Amino acid sequence: MAVEQTFESLLQTSFQNPKNQIEVLNAGIGGERTDQALMRLKQDVIAKKPDIVIIMYGANDSFVDIGKTEPRLSQREFRQNLQQIVERLQAEKIRVILMTEPRWGRNAKPNGIGEHPNKHMEPFMEIVRDVARSKSISLVDHYEIWRKLEASGLDIGSITTDQLHPNPSGHKKIAESIEPVLKKLLD
Repeated sequence: MAVEQTFESLLQTSFQNPKNQIEVLNAGIGGERTDQALMRLKQDVIAKKPDIVIIMYGANDSFVDIGKTEPRLSQREFRQNLQQIVERLQAEKIRVILMTEPRWGRNAKPNGIGEHPNKHMEPFMEIVRDVARSKSISLVDHYEIWRKLEASGLDIGSITTDQLHPNPSGHKKIAESIEPVLKKLLD
């Protein structure tokens, strides 16, 4: 996939005009969990002095690996980590947008205990919603948006590379979902 097809590039293009001179940087690392994000938050995010940070975690935290019976992180650990990330950013006067992960497609490979990965990811996404409510911050609920797309007949696999990670069409849907929330914060 070309860089210009990613949601961050699409947002950069969408918001570039004489009124808004913004720079969209992606500090995300594939495969990362919230505990790992906490360890690098200061140097990789806060040090860049952003005005707004968009956070999306949960798929890796909630996944159950082969040979394991529980997710990589407990729901309690995930909640604590996510709250700490938000609180550290807010302490630096950085505005935060939380996002749920897009849901896994119907044909996703089972996790390590033979279950569909959404079974464990769904309660983690409810934690994201709860943290957004409790911290009074903006939320982009990709999980719910993609659930509705699937319920209306869209095969999520058609907008992903592997039933989870977005392809160019999936990145476009993510950007379209973020745009109104980001616009509201910028206005």
